[in-house]
Amino acid sequence: MKDQKRQPPKVIVEDPVIIPEVVEETGITEKQTPLESWKPKTGLGRKVKNKEITDIDQILDSGYKILEAEIVDVLLPNAETTLISVGQSKGKFGGGKRSIWKTTQKKTKEGNKPKFAALAVIGDRNGHIGIGYGKAKETVPAREKALRYAKLNLIKIRRGCGSWACGCGHYHSIPFKVEGKCGSVRIELLPAPRGTNLAVEKETQKLMDLAGIKDLYSKTMGQTRTKINMIYAAFEALRNLSKVKMPQDYIKVAGVVEGSHK
Repeated sequence: MKDQKRQPPKVIVEDPVIIPEVVEETGITEKQTPLESWKPKTGLGRKVKNKEITDIDQILDSGYKILEAEIVDVLLPNAETTLISVGQSKGKFGGGKRSIWKTTQKKTKEGNKPKFAALAVIGDRNGHIGIGYGKAKETVPAREKALRYAKLNLIKIRRGCGSWACGCGHYHSIPFKVEGKCGSVRIELLPAPRGTNLAVEKETQKLMDLAGIKDLYSKTMGQTRTKINMIYAAFEALRNLSKVKMPQDYIKVAGVVEGSHK
């Protein structure tokens, strides 16, 4: 009889074992969320994690500077983010659709070295808004940088009904006309009556929507095709809403609220 071919021995695969030493080094287990494993580096971050500060308005009113993005993640868990179309994809005859990535290239002997940039907006649709601009050699790091800078640049705005044609006293628009400027772009935001919706530029609508403004007019001047300057000018206008002093009588008539309405 011919010798039978020897079969290789069966390999038994055991269940993976979690080594305690590895868990101690990383400090992150499978059940932990990123916020639970967050180790604050600033005194403000430690107060937030210890629940000594539970409202984002406490930080913004006191004038403290936010240096950790996790602070906004904890205090504004329902915040939404979006990317603004600041670039243009390649197209025939120099055309193309708008893109959320702004691409630039550096000419070198080795070839073209591309770089990507993104402009992010974060808001809770209740009086808080922030924008951030980030750039990197790849798209994902550029987006993450922009989102982190947007959280660090968070502000609160005033809302109200400053339109003479409405006078409802709700906080659906802005309380008065305001202006913002960035580069050659200058924008004026005007209060509008209820039902007008956002009669502003398309990309600026994303900013106003996340800020919690529902009705608005606008007037723009300058090179508005530069979307980065356009968004920063609108953001500066929203920031200027809190710099104007208002009498108490007008606050009651216009229904002005600053920050979140509880």
